[in-house]
Amino acid sequence: MRPRTMFARDPLSNPEPLIRRVYAYAAYRLGDGPDAEDATNDAFERALRYRDSYDRDRGEPVAWLIGIARRCVDQILVDRVTVAEPPDVEAPVHLEDETLNRLELSRVLGTLSAQDRELVALRYGADLSARQIAELLGARTNTIEVALHRALERLRRQMTREQSRSHSAPTPEGVRIEPSPPV
Repeated sequence: MRPRTMFARDPLSNPEPLIRRVYAYAAYRLGDGPDAEDATNDAFERALRYRDSYDRDRGEPVAWLIGIARRCVDQILVDRVTVAEPPDVEAPVHLEDETLNRLELSRVLGTLSAQDRELVALRYGADLSARQIAELLGARTNTIEVALHRALERLRRQMTREQSRSHSAPTPEGVRIEPSPPV
């Protein structure tokens, strides 16, 4: 058995980038705000408590932390009270388009399977590579790449469908509004 030297193998020796990546993953799964902050805090609390169990040979610190964060996020999702509609929050006017796009993306992500949502969150929320995701999930890198490609394709198709519906959606009076031609 190798001797343990805490400083040579401390997975939390450079916490700033790890905090950002864990929070980004949690925010992808839970939305920005208190729940993502709680999940990040819980993940680092557990990581500090169990830092001696980290094995560098099994993967990078970020993958180890995201594994911990996944369990924290799942627990928050189980405990979360379902709200019928998101609360109205006034946003600055210049962020209106970005906010609408984020809401639409969030809604469309909700139509994907739990596995697809998880892959997208790990790839783009936690900024993990396909190799890191494969290590985390115990799968082959190629399998993750294919699954992620298919998930993104489903997401693109759904977004395209939603955009085409919104351009020709019926009004409350039953009249269709077609997009006006460019001027």
